Amino acid sequence: MKEDDLLHVLALQKVEGVGDVMAKKLIAHCGSAEEVFKTPKNKLGSINQISSIIIKNLADKSVFEKAEKELQYIQNHQIQTMYFQDDNYPMRLKHCYDGPVLLFGAGNIDLENPRIISIVGTRQITSHGTEFCRKLISDLAPLNPIIVSGFAYGVDIVAHQAAMDMGLQTIAVVAHGMSQIYPAVHKKYVRRIEENGGFLTEFWSGGNPDKENFVRRNRIVAGMSEATIVIESAERGGSLITANLANDYNRDVFAVPGRTSDKFSQGCNNLIKTQKANLLTSAADVMYILNWELENRKKVIQKQLFITLEPDEQTVLDYLMAKGKSDMDTIAINCHLPIYKLSSLLLNLELKGVTRPLPGKMFEAI
Repeated sequence: MKEDDLLHVLALQKVEGVGDVMAKKLIAHCGSAEEVFKTPKNKLGSINQISSIIIKNLADKSVFEKAEKELQYIQNHQIQTMYFQDDNYPMRLKHCYDGPVLLFGAGNIDLENPRIISIVGTRQITSHGTEFCRKLISDLAPLNPIIVSGFAYGVDIVAHQAAMDMGLQTIAVVAHGMSQIYPAVHKKYVRRIEENGGFLTEFWSGGNPDKENFVRRNRIVAGMSEATIVIESAERGGSLITANLANDYNRDVFAVPGRTSDKFSQGCNNLIKTQKANLLTSAADVMYILNWELENRKKVIQKQLFITLEPDEQTVLDYLMAKGKSDMDTIAINCHLPIYKLSSLLLNLELKGVTRPLPGKMFEAI
């Protein structure tokens, strides 16, 4: 991303009343963050849900002073930036309407691998939870997934450590700026995580780990992952918020069951009971539901004869025949179709006998 473009995105973030959803709407209408500031007031007023207060605040020049200071910090500390329209932005997070406009990264993050799972849970992990988490990651290691978590006490740090021990990339999504580490006792893990993945945040360098930031952080953890796994959780907890967000984003959720008398199994048991999570007993469950295979076996696909397809249906079928199998988000991106329309197209194609659904919200041509 060019320096001037980044400056304008940072400035837009500091305009009072403009959050991620509003910023995306303004950028979509005007073409870029820079054009948002150049667009006349009367044209901005014609955009749906853009109030006169926001239009007035866009004229505040002090946002550029703040943006320049943050840009200087980013350059001085070699912070990576991921803009929501750029290729290096987490693919699945692009489909989350409330995903951050801009992410900041540190380390050696490589998001080319589509197998990304988040592992979350209580900060007071039990010995059973620790053992299960380590074995799960060990058994999944041959498939080389990226392990995402929140760098907190308990399940989070166990998941990060287990991933690094198995030589997997791990990403810590933190609820503060890059100028500090929270919790401070986890500072000893920073260098190793940066060597084996890295850190992501949406917060500016001076952002503190305030309570509300952890809830906002959870949507990144859920949104960038193919599935969210809850290892242990009490009846209420931040990991349940992450699980609910994952469900809202149409992601798969897994929960480890436990005894009804165990405090830190109640949250997981409730997720399973209310059908908000798949029951997880081993890595095999993850592999089956997500349709993960150790070897990608290419299938010979025979063209269907005497089938009449609409242009959009043909586009989707051609893509699936070329790729073999793909998830709905990826199909939507590559075929330039909105999710709501793609859902009906895939159903029609299935009824016509040319595609079929697979576990893990995947689809393939037949």
